[in-house]
Amino acid sequence: MPFLGEISALLTAVCWSGSSIAFATATNKIGSVQVNISRLILATILLFVTILAAGVSVSLSSLQVFYLVISGFIGLVFGDTYLFKSYQEIGPRLSMLIMSSAPAISAVLAYFFLGEILPAWGIAGIIVTIAGIVFVVLERPEISSSKYTISKTGLVYGFLGALGQGVGLIFAKLAFDQGAINGFVATFVRVASSMIVYLPLGFLTHRYFNPVKIFSQQKKTFGFTLLGAVLGPYLGITFSLIAVANTKVGIAAALMATVPILMLPLVRYIYRESLSWKAIAGAFVAVAGVAILFLR
Repeated sequence: MPFLGEISALLTAVCWSGSSIAFATATNKIGSVQVNISRLILATILLFVTILAAGVSVSLSSLQVFYLVISGFIGLVFGDTYLFKSYQEIGPRLSMLIMSSAPAISAVLAYFFLGEILPAWGIAGIIVTIAGIVFVVLERPEISSSKYTISKTGLVYGFLGALGQGVGLIFAKLAFDQGAINGFVATFVRVASSMIVYLPLGFLTHRYFNPVKIFSQQKKTFGFTLLGAVLGPYLGITFSLIAVANTKVGIAAALMATVPILMLPLVRYIYRESLSWKAIAGAFVAVAGVAILFLR
């Protein structure tokens, strides 16, 4: 299928845009750690049922399993942990801005470790896309961010989150380079291995509590967490792995980084926030970058 990698990357961004809204709503009710671990548990169950029902082959080499497990640890455990810590320190606006550096990190790492060389149009497309994202994220006013201040700790957390995402994609790409892997199977290995690490840590640190008891008291919150799990770890990560398997890592990461752009209509519709001409202009710049990435 032509542009399968690029289309999958854009679908990833669409899914993650919706999951961001769902997770933000749930997090405000029960906290980030509770939502984060619960989403991995739900996604693991959904992926297991899907693989079982569809009769998907789960034959993977030991090296592929190794790469996917490492990808899950670095991307979903290390990366997401520091992303959430960045949210707490400097707020979502600056955290999203810093996370937009992930495509550049992925492209540089892919050059050194995978030998991927992006042509001039690819580099230009990444730069234009990131420029549009940065423009929008910087311009978007967030009332909740007024209580945050820029700190060196928060900035370091943000860059560690971006680094985790970038390195996680590299290891996922290495797994696919070893041979064909079903996207749902690859996602299951990543998510399940991450959950195995997160769950005991949550209990040991007394930051994760009985989800059955909590969600039985807050059914709406469970609904948002389930929706986020479907759009995020279940569909979003699956599409992201299909993307890195069928196009260059730098291009896939740049397209997946359009989440802040795609969230603009959602914010306008759900939160009734007005959008300035700068935000709209930034969206057009990012779309132009996406168009460049499609021109081969």
